[in-house]
Amino acid sequence: MVKHIFVTGGVVSSLGKGLTSAAIGLILEQRGLTVSLQKLDPYINVDPGTMSPYQHGEVYVTDDGAETDLDLGHYERYTHAVLTKSSNFTTGKIYSSVIAKERRGDYLGRTVQVIPHITDAIKEAIHEGANSGVDVAITEIGGTVGDIESLPFLEAVRQFALERPKDDVLFLHVTLLPYLRASGEMKTKPTQQSVGKLREIGIQPDVLVCRTEKPMTREMAQKISLFCNVRPEAVIEERDVEYSIYEVPVDLCRLGLDELICKHLGLQTNMETDLAAWKQMLSTLKDLEQTCEIAVVGKYIQLHDAYKSIYESLAHAGFSNLCKVKIRKVSAEDVLVKGTEILNGVDGILVPGGFGERGIEGKIQAIRFARENNIPFFGICLGMQCAVIEFARNVLELEGAHTLEHSPHTTHPVISLMADQREIDQKGGTMRLGAYDCQLVAGTRSHELYATEQISERHRHRFEFNNEYREQFEKSAMGLAGINPQRDLVEIVELPEHTFYIGVQFHPEFKSRPLQPHPIFRGFVEAALAHTKENNHGPKEVETLA
Repeated sequence: MVKHIFVTGGVVSSLGKGLTSAAIGLILEQRGLTVSLQKLDPYINVDPGTMSPYQHGEVYVTDDGAETDLDLGHYERYTHAVLTKSSNFTTGKIYSSVIAKERRGDYLGRTVQVIPHITDAIKEAIHEGANSGVDVAITEIGGTVGDIESLPFLEAVRQFALERPKDDVLFLHVTLLPYLRASGEMKTKPTQQSVGKLREIGIQPDVLVCRTEKPMTREMAQKISLFCNVRPEAVIEERDVEYSIYEVPVDLCRLGLDELICKHLGLQTNMETDLAAWKQMLSTLKDLEQTCEIAVVGKYIQLHDAYKSIYESLAHAGFSNLCKVKIRKVSAEDVLVKGTEILNGVDGILVPGGFGERGIEGKIQAIRFARENNIPFFGICLGMQCAVIEFARNVLELEGAHTLEHSPHTTHPVISLMADQREIDQKGGTMRLGAYDCQLVAGTRSHELYATEQISERHRHRFEFNNEYREQFEKSAMGLAGINPQRDLVEIVELPEHTFYIGVQFHPEFKSRPLQPHPIFRGFVEAALAHTKENNHGPKEVETLA
């Protein structure tokens, strides 16, 4: 029978429940166990697909086409768990399923209520998210204990635990120990209050993970244990890491969380937690001296989480190239207003995906700057489409070339709406989503990087390269390096004579892992590192992502 770990959070949001859940998954996998991970989100949106990045950060996409919370990116980067549409449920998704049953008459005239109908649906979702054959299912409850939106989920997991044997369920609560600089001390009262709220609901946490920026003393741990009714050894410090978020599982393992979980759940394994490869990666990271600087030219650049997977993928590629990747965050609108001079000195330019017209012309100017100055360039989704537009305007001399998404009357729609999107009027969940095949052209840079001709990558878009212009591009210097064989869609464009110039319609950042960086990201950073050596750029005071 599958064992279950429920991860809750208290005091404030953004405590790192997602990272903690992912780290636990990694620790258990490295003990020879199999895991599944799931996120239950209290907001009423059916999924984050229609939410602004300012509200939610990036939308993470799974192979089966689910638009999900960005925490699922952490789950996949840390573990081998197979994530699907059942790995992320929201209040909106739960209520939609219950209302659909009511409309069909499934409840036979009974009054539909939060208890038991909504809570039963949540429990069904938890079972659905626990993949067949796994040893441990880890479920993160979004939001904060005490929020009205979270109450049905917390009530559901309380019931879930009551219906299972005691050693089948573990409740882990992530909380905050704030440090007051004025008095020079940390305070345990917020943690006490948070656990008190949880216990009022009927949930007694088995483990407390305390986020802190300062070391937690033994006396403080004992005080928390006493007031929160949690054994002293189950009060775990989770201090802010020095170098990288990938230090979290190593720290938790060092403090004995792996043994604690296995003991509580009665998990018998013949292995100790083996984090040797992970520790080697961290050791390498700390010793890195080489650097290269990448400009990420985007629309939501002031919000770090909007491009979370891209930043992580650049860091992974840096590990494999034995260098630190420094990021210059550049607003696409600033490129338009201030000119491409703000890109001077960078070793690579990455233009990510996005929606809406704002910033497009700035992205196009940045791409032209990269092409004309032989600076390594990587375009993703809309970034690839902007590369096609820039090349059509300035090389093929197709005046006014644009995308029909933002210029419906352009005389040269080199980017057009996909045929199966033309009759769709619903926004949510209707794009081309999930993993699709791509046939790489032999001898191209992409083929060289992937070292195979058949690949599968994840997509999230409505517009595509317009095949009516395909012949003109094929006769030009721009190569069409990857094609979807089922629908004959252009997936990758390249400039073979350029030091590095690749645009992809898909989102490769969703498949990059710390110990297995994505091949295009790896090649891009390699080219950027060569560029900085060639131009002998000095160190720069910019953000480091590692």
